[in-house]
Amino acid sequence: MTLISELINSGSKVLRKNLISSHQLDSELILSKILKKSRENLLISLDQKVSDENSFEFNLLINRRIKKEPIAYIFKEKEFWNRKFLVNYDTLIPRPETELLVEKTLEYFKNKKPHVLDVGTGSGCILLSILEENKESKGIGIDISYKAIRMAQKNSKNFDLDGRAKFYNRCIDQIYGYKFDLVISNPPYITSNEMRNLSEDIKVYEPKIALDGGNDGLDVIKKVIYKSKSILKKKGMLALEIGNGQYRKVLRILKLNNFREKFLIKDYQENVRCIVSVLER
Repeated sequence: MTLISELINSGSKVLRKNLISSHQLDSELILSKILKKSRENLLISLDQKVSDENSFEFNLLINRRIKKEPIAYIFKEKEFWNRKFLVNYDTLIPRPETELLVEKTLEYFKNKKPHVLDVGTGSGCILLSILEENKESKGIGIDISYKAIRMAQKNSKNFDLDGRAKFYNRCIDQIYGYKFDLVISNPPYITSNEMRNLSEDIKVYEPKIALDGGNDGLDVIKKVIYKSKSILKKKGMLALEIGNGQYRKVLRILKLNNFREKFLIKDYQENVRCIVSVLER
């Protein structure tokens, strides 16, 4: 039997040796998960003993983290918009920056009942968060990954949103017969060259299909903008998450396709992260 404090310290030490910058936090989170305790409760129980079985499982997960596997994939879940979403290797890990997009969108559609299309839905975190807050809205999430759609459907069922959210394995070019108030997307926007320079945890574990935006990073963004012209209602909104430094290029494409910039969303480093525009007819 080993003490909680001893396990945390040993895990932190191993992770630090393997250049994991969040070594202490990760060690605490991993043990919290195994013992089914909050991190706060764990830290006030440092003198409690841990069974050999739990110690063994702890070391297994520490070894996965040594290989730079993200905590979200180890735990098979990620918190987003105060809810825990199931994730796996077929879905991107939801980011705090994307919460900013959800927040501003909800503000804009307050007291409205938007029909929403989420392009490249992944875990479904964007669409389901919007529907969870706006009880009158409905939406569709699409993704070219069938496995990602399966995960989004599981999250939808867990949040009891099956009646208002539908998920389909298709690309945006295959959307016909619908008119939306909002098309929202966190598309692949990393250039093919930049893909090689991504950190190990992203490059090795996250789905390349959800990251690689082609030579200029704009392949999917262009498709979403062009198709949105025919599936948005009059004065419908297009909300796009974009890469750092892509603002001017994306704005130019939007203007060429009759979209007017409504507002911008900056990330926590003050970079333009999202462009929200309105279709002018």
